[in-house]
Amino acid sequence: MSVPRLRSLVLSSALLFALAAHAEEPAAAPPARSMQEILDASQPADWRPLDPKNTLYLELEAGRVVIELAPAFAPAHVANIRALAKGGYWNGLSINRAQDNFVVQWGDPAEDQAQRKPLGRGAKAKLPAEFARSSERLPFDRLPDADGWAPEVGFSSGFPAGRDPAAKTAWLAHCYGAVGAGRDVAADSSDGTELYVVIGQSPRQLDRNITVVGRVVQGMELLSVLPRGSGPLGFYTDPAQRTPIQAIRLAADVPKKERTPLEALRTDTPLFAELVESRRNRRDDWYKHMAGHIDLCNVPLPVREAEEPPAPAKKKPARRRR
Repeated sequence: MSVPRLRSLVLSSALLFALAAHAEEPAAAPPARSMQEILDASQPADWRPLDPKNTLYLELEAGRVVIELAPAFAPAHVANIRALAKGGYWNGLSINRAQDNFVVQWGDPAEDQAQRKPLGRGAKAKLPAEFARSSERLPFDRLPDADGWAPEVGFSSGFPAGRDPAAKTAWLAHCYGAVGAGRDVAADSSDGTELYVVIGQSPRQLDRNITVVGRVVQGMELLSVLPRGSGPLGFYTDPAQRTPIQAIRLAADVPKKERTPLEALRTDTPLFAELVESRRNRRDDWYKHMAGHIDLCNVPLPVREAEEPPAPAKKKPARRRR
């Protein structure tokens, strides 16, 4: 074989080897997106509107607090809360407690039962404890990491939740912004009139010990900045410190033009899974170590104002032919 032909074969073989080696290399993964980039890329189907029948407006002089109720976990309490709101039970009452790194609580400040405000039409004075429910046929978007308070954690219809597959039970978690129904020592001593919201580090020891009825989706800053009470458990000793409640209403009972049109990011989509991973392993330049773990209560649950659908174009009247 001639030298030029041998050289040509060697070069051809080298080229084929290089091409084969390159073909075996895995394709470079696309760069990880930040949380904001993920939200910017979301589509309308990634969001769900809040149901007006399950949305409460807590009206304060400082503004509106929006609460999403969770009837799938606390049906009896939510039904009572709806009845109380329809009857204007909380109108004119007050926020009576602000305990640092724990909760803000509102309701009737009267300690004597005889002096307390009547519940009103349709509201029940006795409710069952609704600490947990069956997990069968319950939607559940599980997180990948272990949790110290539950065998499994994730989200159910947008609410942070725990689940025990062995016991086939599930429950809502006491994350920041969770709204619960205060009770006495007896498990079934809540009637839904004394509500609180978590304003501090998530007190997960309360899970399955108190009925969680929903979560604040907008307006937490109006509650978390309230002055702390100096009495036991953060209750205000001076009535002048209490924050008056102008009204608590169901969004469904508020004229549409006066509602706050919110929608929450769905937790059952690939986009939300990507968002969780973006917070679980922070890849931006500031972070030097990726945690590989995220706590249930540290997963953000974005909410935004719903965009108004474009008005249909008006049809021009047809011109008459002469």
